[in-house]
Amino acid sequence: MLDFVNKPINPGGPYKFNVVSTFSGGGGSSLGYLWSGGKVLAAVEWDDNAVDTYRLNFPHTPVIHRDIAKVTTEELLNLTGLMPRELDIFDGSPPCQGLSLFGKRQFDDPHNSLFKEYVRLLRRLQPKVFVMENVSGMVKGNMKHIFALIMRELKASGYQVKCQLMNAMYFGVPQSRERVIFIGTRNDLGTVPSHPIGTNKIITIRQALNGLHLSQDDLAPALLKDTWQMYRVLHGKEKARHFGLVTTTWNRPSPTVTKDAGSGTTIGIIHPGEKRRFAIAELKRLASFPDAFQFVGSFVDQWARIGNSVPPRFMEAIAFHIYTAILSKIPEHTEETSHAQ
Repeated sequence: MLDFVNKPINPGGPYKFNVVSTFSGGGGSSLGYLWSGGKVLAAVEWDDNAVDTYRLNFPHTPVIHRDIAKVTTEELLNLTGLMPRELDIFDGSPPCQGLSLFGKRQFDDPHNSLFKEYVRLLRRLQPKVFVMENVSGMVKGNMKHIFALIMRELKASGYQVKCQLMNAMYFGVPQSRERVIFIGTRNDLGTVPSHPIGTNKIITIRQALNGLHLSQDDLAPALLKDTWQMYRVLHGKEKARHFGLVTTTWNRPSPTVTKDAGSGTTIGIIHPGEKRRFAIAELKRLASFPDAFQFVGSFVDQWARIGNSVPPRFMEAIAFHIYTAILSKIPEHTEETSHAQ
């Protein structure tokens, strides 16, 4: 049995460090922080379904349900009981679609408002460490200018910053999911940011789904329409992605779960042994959520929530590394951890 399947969603303290999570989604990253010994003091999220999911699983964590542009530093400080510079980790995954290949590609482009709001709060909160997750395309090919712009703004906020392309499947997640992870440490702390090293022990779909029992209600929304296109994909006569379908194999991790792959009749990730998409209970395991974690809404809503999430085991590895390699090396940290209790 995988060690995350029955892992508690709300483990008790004592806590080693504190966190404020922005762009929190349904709580994948928050769960990772909790598993690594952190306490999430506040979460910020605007999507209704994500907030409902978050509150259902983390009833004791205050959630600011609002556009991040309308969230003030004073509000976060009052909510957490902290002063500027006392927060251990500031977390977030702000989209950066406005930094496109077209136009002037300026940081002040209004389309980049979400990243700008993340930076605004970062500069005013001045946490010891920040973690920012984003899409892998940022450091590939013609998108590298996005990376340069973001690094410039993060460093200008008063931080040493390192960035690494990481794949969740090397950190205990049964899913090949590449993401860019930025880690920054405040300049005055004298510490250097670094990333955890993964393992070559890969969890396959077969291992992930072992022992999971599904009901007919679980399977019903996952069934695929019997179309000619579907037939040709399953029998290898078309490339799997041609119709938005992605094939899988028992002896490999799942491909990346995207937010929109749970809708339609000819789109999705196909189960390796049956003519259907994965059920939500299966998808949770492929994203390293425990079986007890609850998602709300329709099949499409729940799939999108998982597809948008940071896998908890992935963030657990990142957060544990930050604590052991960075925060625990700061002389003042031991006496300041009372804020995390």
